[in-house]
Amino acid sequence: MPHAYNGMAATELRDVRWLKSRHSNSQGSCVEFAKLPGGDIAVRNSRFPDGPALVYTPAEVAAMLRGAKDGEFDHLVRD
Repeated sequence: MPHAYNGMAATELRDVRWLKSRHSNSQGSCVEFAKLPGGDIAVRNSRFPDGPALVYTPAEVAAMLRGAKDGEFDHLVRD
């Protein structure tokens, strides 16, 4: 696998297992995550699986998950 970097084509991340939440909807509106061999975590849009992947450290993803669990981003999806 090539060196992972932000914005690289998700298809270049070979031999990774993409996971999405069981809360994802049937229309494919999902964010998918993959743990990379070096420990970083890639994120892609399931509607565009060949599109770009964003690569984060475990600490960055942990901070985002803590914020989501605490409701810090709820205002982004409220009507």
